[in-house]
Amino acid sequence: MVLTALRGGVAFLTRLPVGGGEAEWDAFRRTPIAFPLVGYLVGVFAAAPFFLPALLSALPFVPRLPPLPLNVAVAGYLFALYATTGITHADGLADVGDAFSVHGDSERRLAVLKDSETGVGGTLAVVLVVVALALGALGLPTSGWGVFPALRLVVAAEVAAKTAMALLVCIGRSPHEGLGAQLVDSVDGWWVVPVLTLSLPLLLVPGPATAGALAALLVTPVVALGVGWWATRTLGGVSGDVLGTANELTRLVALHAGVVAWTYF
Repeated sequence: MVLTALRGGVAFLTRLPVGGGEAEWDAFRRTPIAFPLVGYLVGVFAAAPFFLPALLSALPFVPRLPPLPLNVAVAGYLFALYATTGITHADGLADVGDAFSVHGDSERRLAVLKDSETGVGGTLAVVLVVVALALGALGLPTSGWGVFPALRLVVAAEVAAKTAMALLVCIGRSPHEGLGAQLVDSVDGWWVVPVLTLSLPLLLVPGPATAGALAALLVTPVVALGVGWWATRTLGGVSGDVLGTANELTRLVALHAGVVAWTYF
């Protein structure tokens, strides 16, 4: 069941060619622990520019390679991230950004949310989040401690992002029919405990940046609950676009929190 759900999660949350049909989708939407598990996988792919030189240096015929310049590694991180996940969640952020920028009641905001055209509010939201994510990644450690701290913080941010989505799936309610409703209406609140438990391996692995990983995980429920509260209050519940927004915002906040904790602790 879990492996089937994991395959469905990879198919739904990423662009990785794993296949997956109705059985995998049904297993995934009923098993929210698949969200953080996919987060680990996506985090490793996204962090590849930070550890790839060290990995290549381990090959017998390759000389020792220095880390990539930080700006190049950050650009590679963004490319690897969105090449792996696609832009579905960012599109949700754009839709919610448009709805957030509109003055009016819930019906007016929902109408904007369903509009396929992206407005200024949505464009600004996506640009701000991606730029802020790049700025946060510029604070990732790439020398002195090896590649492990950067890998750990990137993976922690991605697990946090997927955990936030899972939390909203567990505790939210859907405002209307749609893809989001198939997720939100399929599970009960008790799944919150196993979902949060699956983030603990990030703290149990020995090595530097433990405080950073802890900080990334601590902000996860704060962002998720904040997004869920706003969505329920203004949009009537948690839709697929809201889940995508929670993913993008939690990744951003978690990465910055991790970098700050790494810097000071």
